Amino acid sequence: MASLEPPNIVVRRLPLYLRALNLLAAEGQKITSSKDLAERLGISSAQIRKDLSHFGEFGKQGTGYEIANLSDQLRRILKLDSEWPVILIGAGDLGRALVHHSALQGRGFRIAGVFDNSPNKIGQRWGELVIQDARDLARFVRHEDIQIGIVAVPQEQAQHVVNALIESGITAILSYAPVAISVPAGIRIEYMDPILHLQRMTYYL
Repeated sequence: MASLEPPNIVVRRLPLYLRALNLLAAEGQKITSSKDLAERLGISSAQIRKDLSHFGEFGKQGTGYEIANLSDQLRRILKLDSEWPVILIGAGDLGRALVHHSALQGRGFRIAGVFDNSPNKIGQRWGELVIQDARDLARFVRHEDIQIGIVAVPQEQAQHVVNALIESGITAILSYAPVAISVPAGIRIEYMDPILHLQRMTYYL
């Protein structure tokens, strides 16, 4: 029986499985196994089977997993079977790179709006998007029914920006600011800090 509350670490691994399946499909492969996935991901085959068992039975013993079906099931579990509009706060170099990051296309996400508080940036056009005044954030979020926000501002502004996102109705936040941010219960926040990853790696060098 599938678990109603899979551990957080299991949910974190699901996108890794989905990415591997997408690569296999691009190579023309139709069927895979937990052993094949384990070799590609560096995760034990037993762990992969255990992770997937939280959500149901997807493979057949002796046959493996049908890649297209398992991919569809993982997208459904991760709620990626429809496109999520996202807002971006911070129109600096990082924000520009994120807007033009082609990997977002077709992966379930679309940047619907970019916001900044700099008069020199407001009104600039980035492709199909026009940088908007941060003061219009709440109106835009409610009108477009946005639930996800990306924070790409300096660390001294991050808490203030996150507070504004939460007040506007955002419930899931990805922060690139290199600082821990306080959020109330019910708000999901994830951090993307390459310096932390580099510092973890140097321990092993």
